[in-house]
Amino acid sequence: MKPLTPTQKLPVPSARPALNRPPTAEERRRAQRVLLRISVRIHVAGKPAPIDAFTHTVSASGAMIIMREPLAEGTKLTIENVKTQAKVEARVARPPQSSSEGSLVPVEFATPSPIFWNVFFPPAIN
Repeated sequence: MKPLTPTQKLPVPSARPALNRPPTAEERRRAQRVLLRISVRIHVAGKPAPIDAFTHTVSASGAMIIMREPLAEGTKLTIENVKTQAKVEARVARPPQSSSEGSLVPVEFATPSPIFWNVFFPPAIN
């Protein structure tokens, strides 16, 4: 390998390799997710009682919630953090999926609420 002359520069690797493919779901995420299982109450307009559920994963912009029965995509709801009694407005972001624990319901906050879950989120990886 030849030594560099004073006018030559070392190649600088890019911080992010060029993508010749569509980005993965992880690369498209707006916020980092954290595995966190906490109790929540789901309040849906028109339902007489709140629905007890728990989280699977959480982020600053929403959560994946495990419920006994699914809620339809687009359903507006209020999520109550049982531990802190804080509430946040949200909606079901996509159709729920079935799992052995119940329905996995992806919810998105009306506005990002990073302190709602009372956890620290790692910085986004870009």
